[in-house]
Amino acid sequence: MRNEGLGSWPARRARKTPDAAALVHGGRTITYAGLLARVSGLAHGLRDLGVRHGDRVGYLGPNHPAFLETLFAAGTLGAVFVPLNTRLAGPEIAHQLADAGVSVLVHAPSHAGLVDGVRDRAPVREHVALDGPGPWAHGYEEVRARGAEAGAAPIDVPVSLDDPCMIMYTSGTTGAAKGATLTHGNVTWNAINVLIDHDLTAGEVALVSAPLFHTAGLNMLALPVLLKGGACVLVPAFDPAATLDLVAGHRVTFMFGVPTMFQRIAREPGWDAADLSSLRILTCGGAPVPPSLIETYQKRGLTFLQGYGMTEAAPGTLFLDAAHAESKAGSAGVPHFFSDVRVVAPDMTDVPPGETGEIVVRGPHVMRGYWGRPDATAAAFTDGWFRSGDAARLDEDGYAYIVDRIKDVIISGGENVYPAEVEHAILADPDVLECAVIGVPDETWGEVGRAVFVPRPGARLTGDAVLARLDGRLARYKIPRSAVAASELPRNASGKILKGRLREEYGEP
Repeated sequence: MRNEGLGSWPARRARKTPDAAALVHGGRTITYAGLLARVSGLAHGLRDLGVRHGDRVGYLGPNHPAFLETLFAAGTLGAVFVPLNTRLAGPEIAHQLADAGVSVLVHAPSHAGLVDGVRDRAPVREHVALDGPGPWAHGYEEVRARGAEAGAAPIDVPVSLDDPCMIMYTSGTTGAAKGATLTHGNVTWNAINVLIDHDLTAGEVALVSAPLFHTAGLNMLALPVLLKGGACVLVPAFDPAATLDLVAGHRVTFMFGVPTMFQRIAREPGWDAADLSSLRILTCGGAPVPPSLIETYQKRGLTFLQGYGMTEAAPGTLFLDAAHAESKAGSAGVPHFFSDVRVVAPDMTDVPPGETGEIVVRGPHVMRGYWGRPDATAAAFTDGWFRSGDAARLDEDGYAYIVDRIKDVIISGGENVYPAEVEHAILADPDVLECAVIGVPDETWGEVGRAVFVPRPGARLTGDAVLARLDGRLARYKIPRSAVAASELPRNASGKILKGRLREEYGEP
């Protein structure tokens, strides 16, 4: 094969285990041979729609076999896959479609209205709808079937591991979403790291309820399992009660989730009696795992494997295995096998154990850069090391402990919320003179946003009104849970807002 990338995975796996289950969804099982046939037909269909090497193909919708089929079909053509966050508002989707230059967009019925509303603001040439053709969209199955009928010969265009595979958007502290460009090599090496450090087997059955548009759900769970030849049980959304039934019914061995998901599962009435005997691997990320939650699962004979990562690193960076889950509780672990991590001072010299510095990472899984943003890319790297913006300390054994978030990111239920983006949206309100967003503790989500704003003189503006005006302009998880009016915001001599002072005054739950 001339294709070294992800687009060749279905063919490589089908020639080894054609009859093994690859995807399970809604009572339907797709074998690896079936997955290859569907991906091949879709690739031919997308090529008929004009998709060529380097073009961008977007996907918007909940977990579904079509997500992975579109990813692999794009890879077959050497095109670049762009997964879109289903929780984003119309203007945010339009920005990412335009920024990536998406030429073909596949979307689910749940998002047809949103896509229709942004068609005049995005350069998408062809739309493909999962629920069939319409006045402005091709039907997904029709595109795939036509491609299967017309494409007898396999597509084998040259794709190298250095070619871009996907653009995954991650907001930055400037408030503008940036597309991390991950190569086929980045994603492949990350999957190899997972195979090594998680000790995956070909008999793995993964429950994929975390969204595939998130780097963890896709790159830490689904793709490594498919590379190894296991099965992915896809569900469109997380449901704690249904999770217990799915684990028992499908004999699930591998799950990923953020702490909030695992907390909700353990609070289900059927938790104590649920059959969890098949579970072998529970990975948790996105936020620190509370000790009480660890204890709850240990009582059921289950241990969390924790880690730390970032979209720009595809994402696995640090990993804490089960053997050290108790002795190194609170740690994010040590670097993945093919990953190098340091904790450094501002001058890039290593800090001694116990001292706080910035996490920097280097390895074959680290992105090539931000899509179309050479300045942002240059600023993110120093001497080949990606600067995470996160502060940590190492212990004497080399285990890393995350102690702060330099970039002020708020992690709410595993979602990254960047204050600057929210602040920009609030400041667009003519009745708001100044504002700052901070994180405050929350028992359910770990942390939620709180906006502190200065109203325009003469404006009768309440906190509820400020938040209400964000509805439809930002994804709901980005909208702060509370907003407080202030007469002024504390600033230093250069005019920078002192968020430490704000947290002291307004940071209580």
